[in-house]
Amino acid sequence: MLARTRTESDLLGTRELPAEALYGIHSLRARENFPDASPFPLPWYKAMAMVKLAYFLSMERFIAAMAEEGLSDNLRQPLPSSEALSALVTVAREMADGGYFEHFIVPGISGGAGTSINLNVCEILANAALIRMGEQPGRYDLVDPLLHANAFQSTNDVVPSALHLAMMAELKVLEEAVNALRARVEEKEREFLNILRPGFTQMQEAVPTSWGKLMGSYSEALSRDWWRITRCAERIKVVNLGGGAVGTGLGVPRFVIMDVIQQLQRLTALPLTRAEHLPDATANHDVLAEVHGMLKPMAINLEKMASDLRLLASDLAGQGLRIPGVQAGSSIMPGKVNPVIPEFVISASHQVYANDGLITRLCAQGTLELNAYLPLIGQAMLSSIALLIASARTLAIHMIAGMELAEWATHGDVRHSPSITTALIPYIGYHKAGEVARRMKEGEMDVYEACLRLGYLSEEQLTEALLPANLLKLGYSVKDLQ
Repeated sequence: MLARTRTESDLLGTRELPAEALYGIHSLRARENFPDASPFPLPWYKAMAMVKLAYFLSMERFIAAMAEEGLSDNLRQPLPSSEALSALVTVAREMADGGYFEHFIVPGISGGAGTSINLNVCEILANAALIRMGEQPGRYDLVDPLLHANAFQSTNDVVPSALHLAMMAELKVLEEAVNALRARVEEKEREFLNILRPGFTQMQEAVPTSWGKLMGSYSEALSRDWWRITRCAERIKVVNLGGGAVGTGLGVPRFVIMDVIQQLQRLTALPLTRAEHLPDATANHDVLAEVHGMLKPMAINLEKMASDLRLLASDLAGQGLRIPGVQAGSSIMPGKVNPVIPEFVISASHQVYANDGLITRLCAQGTLELNAYLPLIGQAMLSSIALLIASARTLAIHMIAGMELAEWATHGDVRHSPSITTALIPYIGYHKAGEVARRMKEGEMDVYEACLRLGYLSEEQLTEALLPANLLKLGYSVKDLQ
């Protein structure tokens, strides 16, 4: 039967830990030193395990190659036994699927450039491997977190490489989410294709347009977002794996440096590649700022769309757009329903903007060979991607799909809007059209009554000029005026 606690030591002394805990002394100290409540991103944890797995598989190949060449005795560094390495491989695969995450206790924000992140993963790997071997956690003479789970590795190449890997995985999810949202928007574009509505510029009525054209403008913006997302993966596929502490590969077998990236490519089926200049990839993270800058426009587009639709569906605007009611809106006013989906999207977008500034500033805070703030940079980056995924999904499912127009709004009656007189300019000129608009405002009459009273056009000419097809087509031809 296991004891209730176990004792672990490091260069600072000893600590008592729960006997069954898979984390160790380094993780415990980090948890105490960094009392942040935000959780570490699960995608980054899974990616850490995948990078470790690539190293373990490369280590197996290295050990086999050494034995084949008769050079095993030349290596003085103690490596895990075949049983321990096999257990580490199995546990790393389980961790890559999210296993043992409850034992990862380092918070989202930490100091040390990610050392605590790496050590927590190493301790889970070692202790879970020990259990798989029938041993108790803490038997580091058999499987050691540093000597074995971290062999040939450094925090400074494992953690940033895992971040890039996590981002690539999450960007695929984001790409799917934006395409699903765009499909919903395009459905509404077809549904609302020729339904007229007054356009608005500077919050004032402008020339007529249609609900379909509004939806089409959102679809085009989302298409650009999709294109930018696909470009992001190209920018982050370069990693510093194998570079060791400062990108020089010191202490890492050349065999492993060349092989580990191939193992990671095979495991992930992603086009990852080792940086040509490993010290640069270790020290400089401007690519992360660049990629976040490419994602920020999606937050802008989502906010614009959510804000527009919230306004058009409001009681203030009275434009006849109806968005689904998804939850009660008031604890005191019965029956009140608020536009909570747009409000969520707008809130999420502003968090993305804040993350953009944070990432920019912290990427610039790198000093010489390393950036100590990678944990928060990565936290902000993955947070932004997650928020964009969530925003796109909830817009598509909980708002766009159920969006409708009131019956009266589908008639597209824009005859009472003075701005409709813009359509008359090719026929009667700017000044006469302006006189029609003035008469409409002063006499509170529609364009037909005002224009007929002034005698500028016949009813037949007006009807032809104001057909929805003519109002919505791109420009006019001189032949149209015959």
